[in-house]
Amino acid sequence: MCQFPWKPHSRSGSLIEDGDTSLILEPRDTEFESRVRSSFARQEAMRTFGVTLERVAPGAVDMALPFRADLTQQHGFLHAGVITAVVDSACGYAALSLMEPGTAVLSVEFKVQLLAPARGKRFRALGRVVRTGRTLTVVTGELRAYAQEPARGTASGVVGEGELIALLNGTMMTVRDRQGLAD
Repeated sequence: MCQFPWKPHSRSGSLIEDGDTSLILEPRDTEFESRVRSSFARQEAMRTFGVTLERVAPGAVDMALPFRADLTQQHGFLHAGVITAVVDSACGYAALSLMEPGTAVLSVEFKVQLLAPARGKRFRALGRVVRTGRTLTVVTGELRAYAQEPARGTASGVVGEGELIALLNGTMMTVRDRQGLAD
């Protein structure tokens, strides 16, 4: 199991479990959840991939992606570009959840580590804020694969812990006072 220097992974191997209160982040926008959901609804790339927004909390966003053959590379694994785009979006929206109203979020830089071939019936991208500042926000994210379809009636579609496929560490920028840019 991988360990980050600032916060060990939980017993489940996930970055942050529901109910984990060791990292409390305060949003600067009381309407952060509707703002994130509204911005996500306008993102054509995620719609093209079939990604859904599963959870929005201050500094934390979870997204789900069903397996689709048209998103694979030549060996039948989910393409690294798709993995990167989805985890980047989860991290970006985690950062946006802590930004003040009227601002936008843009990725400044990130590094992705692909740990295993991305095979499964369903994937879950987790984006988390590590540290937030006035302009730059440090984020971390992961993609997990699940071999089974979600059980009926489950909200997140998560079955067990899932296999860790990729890690992302990056920096997001708060964009202010740019005409036409607001999430």
